[in-house]
Amino acid sequence: MTDGDMMDTGRTELFIDGRYVTGGGERFEVENPATEEVIASLNGATAEQVDAAVAAARKAFADRSWADADLRANLLDHIADRIEAHRKRLGALLVAEVGTPVDLVDPLQVGAPIALFRDYAARARKDRTISLGPDNNALAPSESLVRFLPAGVIAAITAYNYPLLLFALKVAPALAAGCTVVAFTSPLTPLATLLLGEILDEAGTPAGAVNILTGDAAAARALTEHPQVDKVSFTGSVNIGKLVMRQAAAGIKGVTLELGGKNAMILLPEFRFEDEIEACHIRYLRNAGQGCASPTRIFVHRSRVDDFVAATQAYFARVQTGDPASPGTLVGPLITQAHKKRVLACIERAVADGAQIAAGGGAPDHATGHYVNPTLLIGADNHSELAREELFAPVAMVIPYDTPDEAVAMANESELGLSGFVFGPHEQAMAVARDLRVGTVYVNGGGTIRMDAPMGGLGQSGIGREYGDFGLMEYLEPQHVQWRIP
Repeated sequence: MTDGDMMDTGRTELFIDGRYVTGGGERFEVENPATEEVIASLNGATAEQVDAAVAAARKAFADRSWADADLRANLLDHIADRIEAHRKRLGALLVAEVGTPVDLVDPLQVGAPIALFRDYAARARKDRTISLGPDNNALAPSESLVRFLPAGVIAAITAYNYPLLLFALKVAPALAAGCTVVAFTSPLTPLATLLLGEILDEAGTPAGAVNILTGDAAAARALTEHPQVDKVSFTGSVNIGKLVMRQAAAGIKGVTLELGGKNAMILLPEFRFEDEIEACHIRYLRNAGQGCASPTRIFVHRSRVDDFVAATQAYFARVQTGDPASPGTLVGPLITQAHKKRVLACIERAVADGAQIAAGGGAPDHATGHYVNPTLLIGADNHSELAREELFAPVAMVIPYDTPDEAVAMANESELGLSGFVFGPHEQAMAVARDLRVGTVYVNGGGTIRMDAPMGGLGQSGIGREYGDFGLMEYLEPQHVQWRIP
């Protein structure tokens, strides 16, 4: 961008009941994590604006025309079309506010949401009514069906790392189910999500069906505790997830929680990691490691640790860390200076406790930006802070093992159970996958995102599932209808 260029900062207003309104709450700034420049200033929502958004969603939900599945399916297709039309504009915003490298932002941050809206358009058209047939009980012969009702008004709270994808993961199935939504986006990365108000309007979304807010913790709490909200869907940290769950409990609301992971990767002894070293590291390097499925505990057979470290050193030397707007960059900045300091402090504590930096490490010599170099550590225990806490950074550790059973046992020694990765001969890897206590296992790299497969975790990684029919059912409630046969 030259000095004469003006960056498109998207929208800085809230989207309530089909129109943009200026927030009346706390004012905050949005920073470009690569340049440390303030790219926008905006006001968050007040409690009164939360009330207005929920009231608008409740009114839209009560409109009988919203029960038309074809209307909602067509709307979802139109939303996908309009996101497609704004694809470059959204991508540029996400590079600027999230720091996702330009080579990755289109498929990961924009393309996936488009695909999700299209997928749920098709699912919205499916009749899910189940006929149970007759019950020939002599006392009261009857017949029954089960149909599925929309859960109601949904509070959809998203994290900063993949703002549009997380918006789509909640809003698309909620609309497909017949719900209406008040979305609450992270104040760290609100701009692309707030721009969706324009897109929703262009697509013909009924006023109030989707509202978009941002703001501080008090505004978020006003939403999760609101008596007219029927369900809360939240993506974020375990600690905040626990808080959201307690807030929702006051109103006996349902919750869907996606709370991250400290994911294990098991490299079986026969696996030739020399040929696949990028596959071993790229999932926790892209988006600067700020992704819930990052495999940051890497279990390597004890006899091969030195070789793995050497291969990693050679690979890290080829990895480009720096300006996310520059083609070829894989590792961009962390979201804030505070987050960078937390990550580096955790590494320092691990080294003080006896771990060693085996590859990479430190921060690049950039004048600006919240960068941390790719870092691989060895010598830290599987019960250490480094092994237990989700860092959300391009930092991983090697843990040696002697047998695959030992590797599985250590992989399962975590309160988090989101994802697991296994590399090795197919049959052996599949056997190991069955023993991992996680929601998703990627064998030999897995593949791209499947829209028809569930994503979610065990343990403290969350409650419920996203994607496909599994995600849609989170927003539906079964209703049994029974009638007497004369």
